Amino acid sequence: MTRSNSSARFDRRSFLAYSGAAAGISVAKPFTSLLAQGPNHPRPGRGPSPDYGPLQEAIDETTGLPLLLLPEHFKYLSFGWTGDRMSDGFNTPSAHDGMAAFAAGHKKVYLVRNHEVGDGPDAFAQHLAYDREAGGGTTTLEFDTQQGLLLGSWASISGTVRNCAGGPTPWGSWLTCEETTLGIGDGDLTKNHGYIFEVPASGSTLTAEPDPTPFRAMGRFSHEALAIDPATGYVYETEDAGSNSGFYRFRPQTPGVLDDGGVLEMLGIAGVTRADTRTNQTGEWRDVVWYRIDTPDPAVINSTTSVFAQGRAKGAAVFGKLEGAWYGNGSIYFAASSGGNAGQGQIFEYDPANRRLRLLFESPSADVLNAPDNLCVSPRGGLVLCEDGDGTEYVHGLTTDGVIFRFIQNNVDLRTTSWNGFNQDYRGSEFAGACYSPDGKWLFVNIQSPGITFAITGPWGSGGI
Repeated sequence: MTRSNSSARFDRRSFLAYSGAAAGISVAKPFTSLLAQGPNHPRPGRGPSPDYGPLQEAIDETTGLPLLLLPEHFKYLSFGWTGDRMSDGFNTPSAHDGMAAFAAGHKKVYLVRNHEVGDGPDAFAQHLAYDREAGGGTTTLEFDTQQGLLLGSWASISGTVRNCAGGPTPWGSWLTCEETTLGIGDGDLTKNHGYIFEVPASGSTLTAEPDPTPFRAMGRFSHEALAIDPATGYVYETEDAGSNSGFYRFRPQTPGVLDDGGVLEMLGIAGVTRADTRTNQTGEWRDVVWYRIDTPDPAVINSTTSVFAQGRAKGAAVFGKLEGAWYGNGSIYFAASSGGNAGQGQIFEYDPANRRLRLLFESPSADVLNAPDNLCVSPRGGLVLCEDGDGTEYVHGLTTDGVIFRFIQNNVDLRTTSWNGFNQDYRGSEFAGACYSPDGKWLFVNIQSPGITFAITGPWGSGGI
């Protein structure tokens, strides 16, 4: 296992020269207007890909169990199960969620993985804890993409609450987000929560900052995910606060150096005060405006002081339960899990160069897409959508020409053959953390419960993701 010195400064000030080929950023063709003929324009139903073919049981190369259904010729292995002993001696935490992959040299990648554990358990790695009474955090894994082999894993931040998603930075780190607004006085917590923290791709914050430091200027709210526009360094943040959520932009004082502070803003629709994007939307581009949040880190959060309430009072727009976000094709894509006329989810596209927004895709029913959550942009330009709905869960592909299809089916049923002490039916557990290796040959994804990470490879070029 190799780890770089965590005290080294990130190469953040030169990131504007960052290549789109790294960190999973796509440079493929952009999407056509998928809603040109209304929400049902994309291919209906949840059938298999017309290119990759139907799903079938596939055997996990680690356990020998049929944990996933995949198209023919795709293979996978599982690793990093909850409870697995890591290289640093700690056991792998539970509740695997958002994740990103980073080049580690010599055909290796680092995976930084969130754990959406709440405030109940103590920090799983006390020496890395922001708050010793909080159970969330991140772990880092090193994976050999040539051999298809896990090389090592270790704790990289601890003592946070509900690390749900986040996003990779162009300068080679992971920004992990707390999906909470709990604070001092809630249970046994010793610090306020609801922040974003930075984790180096290859190590931890231990040497440089024994107490991980939150970026308070980026807002205290129920964070979900974020995506960074490498042209400006602006950070776009989603809020998972149920049916009343906002979409935010953080303009750093120094691009790439988030601890220098900056300005937090909330998106609004030009010409429409307090717009409601949750229903009756079209696929037309709409100009946006940004409303400054005067108090991004409120000490007390209520119906008037919250970040959302501040922006809404000025005229900002409301979204339905915002979830994953990712940069690719020159755009920021993000999911509204409960949005749409059917309440089954929407995918939005924000064009940062022209400051405009459109509804890219809306699910007309649960049979097409049921509550999209984490997402990423594939090296071929399509979207990979992790589902967090009811019943059996899937990972979907959405191609740039409007084809939506099932690509992975959760088949983790351990009632007859247990593994790591888990012996339940987990086929209803959500997928999360989808991301590609920088060379585009491996797709990594998590199943949140019982907590498993998968590495999948196969003939990607035969289809849209």
